[in-house]
Amino acid sequence: MFRATLATTACLASLLVAAPAQAEPDDAFPTVCGDRRPSDPAPGEYGMQLDGSFRHPALTPAGEERFRFPGGAQDLFPKTKGYDPKSYVEGPIKVEAAYRGADFTPDYFHTWQNIVDFDGRRYLFQYDRTEARVYDVTDVRKVKIVEKLTGKDWKSADYWGASTIQWRDGHYVMIQSFEQKRQVDQLGDAVERTKFHNPSGVKQLRQETTFKGFKVYRLDGPRRKDWKLLSTVTTDPTLTDPKPGVQQGSGSLDVPYWTGGRYMFIAVAPLDTWRNTEVPTYLYSPGYQAWDMSDLKRPKKVGEWHRKGQVAGEEAAYAKNPRCGNQTSWMGARMPFFVSGTYGFAAMGGYGLSILDISDPAAMKEIGHLDLPMSVGGTEADNVDVSQYARTGMVYVSGYPLGEDCHEPYKDVFQVDARDPRRPRIVGTLPRPEPAAGARFADYCQRGGSFGPKRSGSYTSPGDPKQGLLTYAFYNAGVQFFDTTDVRRPKRVAQFVPSGFSKNVPDYALGNQTHAVYVEWDRKIVWVFTNDGVYAVSSARLLGAPTLGRPAAPYRNSDK
Repeated sequence: MFRATLATTACLASLLVAAPAQAEPDDAFPTVCGDRRPSDPAPGEYGMQLDGSFRHPALTPAGEERFRFPGGAQDLFPKTKGYDPKSYVEGPIKVEAAYRGADFTPDYFHTWQNIVDFDGRRYLFQYDRTEARVYDVTDVRKVKIVEKLTGKDWKSADYWGASTIQWRDGHYVMIQSFEQKRQVDQLGDAVERTKFHNPSGVKQLRQETTFKGFKVYRLDGPRRKDWKLLSTVTTDPTLTDPKPGVQQGSGSLDVPYWTGGRYMFIAVAPLDTWRNTEVPTYLYSPGYQAWDMSDLKRPKKVGEWHRKGQVAGEEAAYAKNPRCGNQTSWMGARMPFFVSGTYGFAAMGGYGLSILDISDPAAMKEIGHLDLPMSVGGTEADNVDVSQYARTGMVYVSGYPLGEDCHEPYKDVFQVDARDPRRPRIVGTLPRPEPAAGARFADYCQRGGSFGPKRSGSYTSPGDPKQGLLTYAFYNAGVQFFDTTDVRRPKRVAQFVPSGFSKNVPDYALGNQTHAVYVEWDRKIVWVFTNDGVYAVSSARLLGAPTLGRPAAPYRNSDK
């Protein structure tokens, strides 16, 4: 875990002067604004208030350690290592099934999910790089594991990348992202292992031969043996050969946006010069590319876009951002566009929200931009929920917490009015989750772990999202359900909060509780993914009566 060391930085600050990109050795990482890292807040600057609310610190450096405050989780739950062992259900929610333990936890911190249907059976994929599971979820209450993959099942540097799966020409087609790991802090020999102070780690990371780009597969069944590789595409424009070797840039990040049609959009920093970002463990500032997928065996790049300030040579624009020099903030894309119609909503971390006209992917252009209130540390502008945009003109923009015990600013879910995409504006926030009746704590900051929104689900899920309903994975607040039917008065209507402590989970992962939610809109089932397993929940009132058995029709969203 990264932890800022101000003393080490002080003696090096004078050496960290930005130089022209062409003059830099490949083992140095430039700073633009020097060292402006925030200090840790004093204990009196955050904590429980007399009215039972929690005061968040205004500004914090990067860090993921635990922090103790009077009345906090370590005082309330000492027998369970400072984490609440109870589970809570509030509102019209029914827990249909719970599957706990290692077989349902490929990774404690994050997983991706997809649904496919073969021969009348429904399968759920859950994976993160080399750790993966394939479940038969046809009967929601009797889920079966049909494949379990671990590191030994993959060739060197190969893994299951974050994927979109769509129906194309009579087959499921899966496009997987492959990217450089975000791990400067795990390499090198410097005392302080950030990219700004760890030239040996930077050099080592740049020399790795991890494939960077995307792969296209045809799926003939639900298991890995059923994949047929159609193409392997590097995102390094200086190369045409995708064989293993040193590549520039980040590769394709997170789930590509592709719905089975002609064009695909990915988040990517194609070259090492796309670098202007403050996050201490990552070398790139990703923008976006558009690809023509007419021929799945020969995808062609047709367009590229980044915001001014992201690339070497644009330091003057970058320096205008108030985050410049904080050596904490993620600056750039983490996810591809969130698409509604001909608009691509770009969540760009500390760069804020950009709205692009993507009607011509070869000439993508920004038509609107919104700077978001600073919320440092943690991740800013990561997710945009566009499921309500066509009806209301509203999108919901959020980052997510990285620290524990609320030792960072709260991550609001901003309600953004984008009816005029050239002038987006914040018009509200979703309500802050509150503990269920009977909880021993007055605020989720007292429960132990991270507290705040992660993401609101996946655009690749079967069926159509329900208008007026949002579901968010909220870490130690479980999954939260919001009613946005009245855009002037969004409200929380239900929550399912799994146990915050399990003997199955190692101490270092206990704080990373509910980190993903995936909704089968067609069967009206909400899958909840935690550091200790998978839950299936339903709500007849909010989603409609669930189907717990075979779906009425296979998932074929792109075949409509």
